[in-house]
Amino acid sequence: MKAIIMNEYGDSNVLQYVDDFPDPILKDDDVLIEVKASAVNPIDWKLRQGYLKQMIDIPFPFILGLDVSGIVKEVGKEVTMFQPGDEVYARADTSRNGSYAEKVAVNQLFVSKKPSNLNFEEAASVPLAALTAYQALRDFAGLGEGERVFISAGSGGVGSFAIQIAKILGAYVVTTTGPKNIDYVKSLGADEVIDYTKNDSLDTEPVDVVFDLIGGKSQIESFSILKEGGRIGSIAGAPDPKLAKEKRANAKGLWVKSSGADLDELRNYIEAGKIKTEIAARFPLEKVKVAHELSETGHVRGKIVIEVAK
Repeated sequence: MKAIIMNEYGDSNVLQYVDDFPDPILKDDDVLIEVKASAVNPIDWKLRQGYLKQMIDIPFPFILGLDVSGIVKEVGKEVTMFQPGDEVYARADTSRNGSYAEKVAVNQLFVSKKPSNLNFEEAASVPLAALTAYQALRDFAGLGEGERVFISAGSGGVGSFAIQIAKILGAYVVTTTGPKNIDYVKSLGADEVIDYTKNDSLDTEPVDVVFDLIGGKSQIESFSILKEGGRIGSIAGAPDPKLAKEKRANAKGLWVKSSGADLDELRNYIEAGKIKTEIAARFPLEKVKVAHELSETGHVRGKIVIEVAK
């Protein structure tokens, strides 16, 4: 099959396009998905660069890609939830070959039916980012009606879903973005928008929850607006324990889990028109290298999608 493989850690040049990679080996509880579209997430190039090799041991040659949408081609003998011909989307397994390929094997528990109102490219833009936001705000933060939440980088892949999910949960949303995306994040439901190019500090009333998507200086600054006893979760490095102790905060570094059940719930919101997705750019499979380079700029509104098959 056609695929993008890497044989070593490194820059985008380690990504190689091949047309003779072996098909995935199907386990008893796997579905084999004929990939229509994938997407690029920051974790992809962090894995490629070796930043996460202490956490995730990947075998070379390896195929990256965690977001997938496509059609079920085959099912393992213990699969009861899907059948060939089903249109699906999923967040694949980090430790197995991924979706930068014509086919990918995914455990049935990680898979959900594709939202009926999204095409394959739009569906591929959803799983990782939306699951990250959903699990952070619902499960870790327990975000509730009338609470205030600060979401950094609201126009990015995770941020754009987080704003919409926070509004579904009934929260008041404060976010940061650049001047070009102020209207965009407001259209997603942001109640208060801070232009990071004009403000050196966060000028807002204290918040119950901080969802940090940037880390570093931005994360440290967000403690200044967190209420005492509040919650701060980050996907960009564990929150500073000293600052967390000073605020008596529930603080945690967050890691998304693959979940078909959560994707089922997100599908319901998408089909109801409560969550929409934004595609920043589309690339064919053989141009994944360029897609990675764009993602690494850190200035992408929405998601970068890989068109694998028509």
